[in-house]
Amino acid sequence: MDIVLKPLSKQVMVITGASSGIGLATAIMAAKAGVKLVLTARNEKALREIADNLKQKGTEVEILAVDIGLEQDVQKIADAAIKRFGRIDTWVNNAGVDIWGRLEEVSDEDNQRLFKTNFWGTVYGSKTAVSHLKKTGGALINVGSVASDRGFPLQGMYCASKHAVKSFTETLRSELQEQGIPVSVTLIKPASIGTPLAKQCKNYLEFEPKLPSPVYAPEEVATSILYAAVNPVRDIYVGFAGKIISTLGRFFPSITDFIAVKLLFSAQKRDMPARRRVDNLYTAGPRGGLVSEDAENRIIRSSFYTRMVLSPFESLATLGIISFLGYAAFAKLKK
Repeated sequence: MDIVLKPLSKQVMVITGASSGIGLATAIMAAKAGVKLVLTARNEKALREIADNLKQKGTEVEILAVDIGLEQDVQKIADAAIKRFGRIDTWVNNAGVDIWGRLEEVSDEDNQRLFKTNFWGTVYGSKTAVSHLKKTGGALINVGSVASDRGFPLQGMYCASKHAVKSFTETLRSELQEQGIPVSVTLIKPASIGTPLAKQCKNYLEFEPKLPSPVYAPEEVATSILYAAVNPVRDIYVGFAGKIISTLGRFFPSITDFIAVKLLFSAQKRDMPARRRVDNLYTAGPRGGLVSEDAENRIIRSSFYTRMVLSPFESLATLGIISFLGYAAFAKLKK
């Protein structure tokens, strides 16, 4: 089965959850590469403002305010893409919500709503995308998490949903490969990313939640997504911290449990009481139009590990240059 993916400048790309964070970062970077875009989210106002800005720069954009937790809404996305552009080349399932709180405290209703968006939204998007991509080939990209490999405290149901996304994605990939269908299926696994996620999640804690460090820039995830849109790849970890956590969890689960108990509770709590908030669990969040928002951490703009995975030769050359300059400086100091 040969999978041939078009260059970005020739692609029509669907991005869910495009009104903020990773989705918005991906849309902006894709637009610069000449991609025709179909952007979806629940926040219609933010989508319109984003589309207006992109159109002024020459990008062809279609927007749709939908709830990806509803199968009929997901079908509307595909219909809009076909009507406007005649095809779909890459579909990015990115939309997601989060809840901070202990498993025994979070209501079943809230947990089910989270799964409706994070898991069922990905399922509906994947099945709808494949029904089109299997005819012409293309890429399906699902945004999972390091939580796809390892559960951690205070975000238990979020981790469960990302585990489910991983299992679904792996199964779908195998079934498409067995049928010889030329669709690339990629799972993106980000570590902590400095999006507005923690500021608009549903919070059950007595304190304001935060992402555990290190925190990477949303653009680093967007770079990985666009790489997967033109290179058939199984999965990509964004941030070396995510790869470490996944590896530790696989080979040393008891040690990882110990670390979670000792570090991850305090690492996810800001030193301030919980505030009244408008969350995005059931309706559009209040932070549409924002790519990045994490005042508690210094955001790491680029992950050398991830760049090594995406561009190993370029990264090795850079490392070689840095090593040479370091050696030259050291030799000069010795004289």
